[in-house]
Amino acid sequence: MLYLVLAFRTPDFQDSALDAHIAFLGSLRANGSIEMAGAFTDKTGGAYLLRAANLDEARSVAFSDPLHTTGASRVTVHEWKAS
Repeated sequence: MLYLVLAFRTPDFQDSALDAHIAFLGSLRANGSIEMAGAFTDKTGGAYLLRAANLDEARSVAFSDPLHTTGASRVTVHEWKAS
């Protein structure tokens, strides 16, 4: 199943959180868990498509994203029926 992960920057956002986030996405890419990812052009955040067995697993993965764990971004996870 695919899940849309949205990350919106908080007032506490620091650019230093991006290096850990990029490494996190790299590990997800390496194990085939990410379909695509990218930043919003207005620099308010970004999104990625995560492959997971269920919503609980998707939330567990997304909420371990350094953007979330550092408070740099507000992360939400949505089941997505892409067509």
